Amino acid sequence: MITLDQVYILVGLMFLAFAILTLRDAAHPTRIRSALFWGLLAGSMLFGSYLGGLGNGLLVVALVALGGLSKLGVGKPETTSHEERRDSAARRGNWLFLPALIVPVVAVGGTLAAKHTAWGAALLSSTQTTLIALALGCLIALIAAMAWLRPPATAPLHEGRRLIDSIGWAVLLPQMLAALGAIFLASNVGGVVGEVVTQAVPMSSPLIAVLAYCLGMALFTVIMGNAFAAFPVMTAAIGLPFVVGQFGGDPAIVCAIGMLAGFCGTLLTPMAANFNVVPANLLELPDRNAAFNGVIRAQAPTALILLGVNIALMYFLAFRF
Repeated sequence: MITLDQVYILVGLMFLAFAILTLRDAAHPTRIRSALFWGLLAGSMLFGSYLGGLGNGLLVVALVALGGLSKLGVGKPETTSHEERRDSAARRGNWLFLPALIVPVVAVGGTLAAKHTAWGAALLSSTQTTLIALALGCLIALIAAMAWLRPPATAPLHEGRRLIDSIGWAVLLPQMLAALGAIFLASNVGGVVGEVVTQAVPMSSPLIAVLAYCLGMALFTVIMGNAFAAFPVMTAAIGLPFVVGQFGGDPAIVCAIGMLAGFCGTLLTPMAANFNVVPANLLELPDRNAAFNGVIRAQAPTALILLGVNIALMYFLAFRF
């Protein structure tokens, strides 16, 4: 049976390979620091379950210190030239998207198979099944791409390092923000936020409660960079006690649209590094180091329009008008 522990081992070995390749890259501007960063990340994946709370905490502090000193830098991995990539794309056309499509197909299919079939339940652990199926989809897609394109055996590692160097420390931001959301939930930040909001905004009507919840979800997501981290806080503070409890809104609709309101905030913040900072770096935009780069500015009108639509939908659907 495939478990999440085996997924961690696979990811840990990948980061360990990135660390070794970085250490061997004499042209890398921050070779030692970057190799240490990816090596520590590999250690957390491979040995995190043995380190305990204190050990993992010290490891995270070390990662933050290394990433916070300055940029990790971009190395010079072995790769194809721009002309070679262009010629390959011209020959294969849209078929190049096939390996990428394998990933969601296997992820969704594996999750459903684990739930509804005996062989799926025997193959995939019932704990974090979707994540396991996603990792399996990535592995199958890699095998299919290797068999089809016939690149050098080390190409996935070199290309992976090239991509991870472009992303840098921001690759950790989703996990860290999700962990922060769990800490906020455990420390009852939602209750405190709810008290502050009710003192500032009297919850006298369903519309006011919906406005406070949706705008709060968007704003808190802007601050934290992750709607999944903002969701438990704002839902505990406003969504459940007021929109659902006091005014009788449908909890399924309230929670679903509330999360969408948070996603609108994701489009507006540099804290959502994987959505907004990473694309700017990969595209090498001239203002990629600005707090509100071209990606965020391009997304802002859409985000504000969608936020207004979410508020209207929650108001009219949650109370079945």
